[in-house]
Amino acid sequence: MNRLIFWCERPSLRACVAAFFGALVFGALIFGVLICLASVASSQPLRKSGYAIGTESCGSGDLGFPRIPIDMKAGFCAGLVASEEDHLKFPRSIIQVPGHDLFVVADMGGWGHTDGRLLLLDPHAAEGKRFKELLTAIEYPFGLAIGPDRKLYAATAETIFRFDPLADNPRSTVETIIRHLPGRRITLPDGTRLDESAHPLKQFVFDRNGRLFVNVGSHSDDCITPAPITRACAATEGASAMAAIWLFTPPSAGVFAALKPNDPDPPHAVYARGLRNSLALALHPNFPDAGYAFLQGENGRDLPDIFKPNEELNAIEQGRHYGWPYCYDLSTSSPEFKLVLQSGIYKSLCTANALYKAPFSLMPPHGAPLAMLYYHGAKFPELEGKLLVGLHGYRPTGSRVLVYDVDDHGFPRPSPAPVRYHVSCAADPTHSSQTDAGEVAAAPFEELIAGWHRVNGARPQGAPVGITVAEDGAIWLVEDKNQTVIRIDRAVGDAPEPLPCDMRSQALIDELAAFVARDAQNRIRLTTLRKGLVEKHCLGCHSDFGLNAGQSDAEKDTTVLRFMLSQDGWIYPGDPASGKLRTRLRGLGAEKLMPPGGEKLPKTEPGYAGLIETADLLVAKMVPGVRMRIKSGPPQRKFFSKANKECGEMPAGKVVVVTQRSAVDKRGFSRFFRLADPYLNGECTDDDGYYIRQEFLVPVQ
Repeated sequence: MNRLIFWCERPSLRACVAAFFGALVFGALIFGVLICLASVASSQPLRKSGYAIGTESCGSGDLGFPRIPIDMKAGFCAGLVASEEDHLKFPRSIIQVPGHDLFVVADMGGWGHTDGRLLLLDPHAAEGKRFKELLTAIEYPFGLAIGPDRKLYAATAETIFRFDPLADNPRSTVETIIRHLPGRRITLPDGTRLDESAHPLKQFVFDRNGRLFVNVGSHSDDCITPAPITRACAATEGASAMAAIWLFTPPSAGVFAALKPNDPDPPHAVYARGLRNSLALALHPNFPDAGYAFLQGENGRDLPDIFKPNEELNAIEQGRHYGWPYCYDLSTSSPEFKLVLQSGIYKSLCTANALYKAPFSLMPPHGAPLAMLYYHGAKFPELEGKLLVGLHGYRPTGSRVLVYDVDDHGFPRPSPAPVRYHVSCAADPTHSSQTDAGEVAAAPFEELIAGWHRVNGARPQGAPVGITVAEDGAIWLVEDKNQTVIRIDRAVGDAPEPLPCDMRSQALIDELAAFVARDAQNRIRLTTLRKGLVEKHCLGCHSDFGLNAGQSDAEKDTTVLRFMLSQDGWIYPGDPASGKLRTRLRGLGAEKLMPPGGEKLPKTEPGYAGLIETADLLVAKMVPGVRMRIKSGPPQRKFFSKANKECGEMPAGKVVVVTQRSAVDKRGFSRFFRLADPYLNGECTDDDGYYIRQEFLVPVQ
């Protein structure tokens, strides 16, 4: 404007008018550019916890939340209530406060942590202000339930307590009813001390008489000790057996008393045995009346085969044994316990022993059922009385929510073989329920959430844990790895098309394997990792990394490398800090440290710390090129394809492997190798290449 005034002080009217209109044109041009830039910026989807957030909502009013792109059953949608931006760390369960539109969330903090929290969630509050801390510094909070007295009960690794989440000082209302449950640090019957039991989390349910059923998970995956195994698994025996469901019976009034410091714990009975980890428990409302269902979802032992063993849906009866660690599937004997199964009380346990109760139905293998409940609510009449099961597993058979039709007593309805289930992103999209003996009968199910595999730029892989039904009938769930709270509501219109699978291609795995094979130092690093880490500490889980007897050393190296490259998010070449291989080996973040017991290895095993460094070096130097860092400045730097399509944004300080410092086909840009998936928006392909302006890159110091 000062410039316009200066011009208009001149004596020429024509000059003044020309200047005036020139300024208008200039201002309009600037305004148009700003509008254009704003439009471009607004066209880039917002992402929270890895989910692309658009303009659509799920729900209505102040219970309408941003709709997230997961593949739902027609008529349903999912809204994102809370994310990592709300400072969630590792949420594991959720329940509504009776009579209030408020929820309590158990945030475990992470494996190996003691900073768990119980949080109060107000979904009607403004975004960013929905949580209030109720209790902090809790070790492994997990189970939440409403007791027969309508009070809220919660569990740690060793205790069960009740409290008032609406009190001014919730901690002052805590009343512990059970103590000294087997937790993280235990001593086995043979005197062996474990600093981290494999399954310390406590899930629990009340029946309508106020009796309390508590999961006491197994201390290990399979209870295998050095061969030959001639004795029963000691941890599963006796009056305080692990891998069991314990029963606590309240006083005649039906409510457990609050324990004072010197009070003894209430007595318990081992209600059922041979259950590796009972985090999914559901009682029919009429239980314990005769014939009504008490169901358990069993997380089976780890085997290398992606389709073995099946998970189990068990009908729990008092005094029965459900097989672990001696049996899996319907009647398959664990070969490690062959001698134990030849005599004594466990003779022929899996095939001809009245003590054993086979699974009511098999479930998808490696699905990891972590939540189960009967739906009762007005919002979804088509679900009334049906059984919902959340599968948390990271394999192609996990990451979904199942719906079972049930009979009048709450049991799913089996169908004769073949019964097929969906397998995500597989060459054969379905697989039949089967054991070593062939196809078997099973209870079929629908999928409330079917497609929850990772899709770059759209969503992460689903990780559902706790599920609850609100008083209005909406379904709420939490994801631990993605740090979310999600609300499922009624959707209007047709369901969106399922999103495609977007995993690392076989061609890209071939290319990366070839890079390693051509680099002498990386070949040595790979062999070192395979011998010192995988074969020494990791066999028995993760499908044995695909290793088989009779392979040569070179074949073993290639097999291990290809297995790691095919896993979702384990390795991002050139950027070890972004991959799960590094975070899990070092115990960073919320997920479990790997291998189990790895926290001691740097001190007890010479050279182990160097192995972890070797893993980082293998990833950092996997791709030929120059590692460069994104220059500091704006918090994000955009990168593009050869055709100038925007491919995503990277934070300042991120490292990429530059393959062409001066790109031959894009002047002023550098070309770099495919980076970590979280920064890709899904709009580009590897064939297009990835480019960033040269001035945004600086050498790695």
